[in-house]
Amino acid sequence: MTAPKRMLYVLTSHDVLGDDGRPTGFHLGETVQPWLIARAAGYEVDFASVRGGKPPMIGHDLDRAEQTAFLADADVRDKLDHTLTPQEVDASRYAGVFFVGGHGTMWDFRGNARLESTARSIYEAGGVIAAICHGQAALVDLTLSDGSYLVAGKALTAFSNEGEAARGLTDVVPFSLQSMLEARGAVYSCAPGRTAHVVVSERLVTGQNPASVPELGRRMVELLGR
Repeated sequence: MTAPKRMLYVLTSHDVLGDDGRPTGFHLGETVQPWLIARAAGYEVDFASVRGGKPPMIGHDLDRAEQTAFLADADVRDKLDHTLTPQEVDASRYAGVFFVGGHGTMWDFRGNARLESTARSIYEAGGVIAAICHGQAALVDLTLSDGSYLVAGKALTAFSNEGEAARGLTDVVPFSLQSMLEARGAVYSCAPGRTAHVVVSERLVTGQNPASVPELGRRMVELLGR
């Protein structure tokens, strides 16, 4: 019997935005639509988080029926309540990895050696890496086996410096995501405001903001199907 095609979605475990106590976590809206697209394409989806267990969540819109259905799904609920730790992930099981956004990623995605190892293994085995909004924090220090940065020379997008400033968070987040990706050699681009913007470069798919989620989900599945 053929093993099911699988994707790994990685979520933040960080729950506080800066020092003022505002909550953060993984962004539900950035999770649901890619999950629906992946499942429709025949993929099983597993969830991991930096600390494992039940991660903090933001972005639940009670008016979005697909979000309510997602959270009511027994399999999803069980997987979200018991997310894998990075140490429990077997990279060889996955055709693609998706780093979900939410500001919490800025504190716990970057520099996580195990997450980097997992993403590197998937990519170098011919798989796809995707990230949305602040999920690209996982890519800042990610190197390939030859020591080069994954993002060097690749076109990509992520949450912009302009967007951070517009929300008054420039001095709250621990680093500038756009600037650090550019410093690693990424060819960065963004759209104005909250306009959707998705960039594909080789087997890297990145989205700028929540509005980019549907296109990112489609492009990831397209690459995996090649």
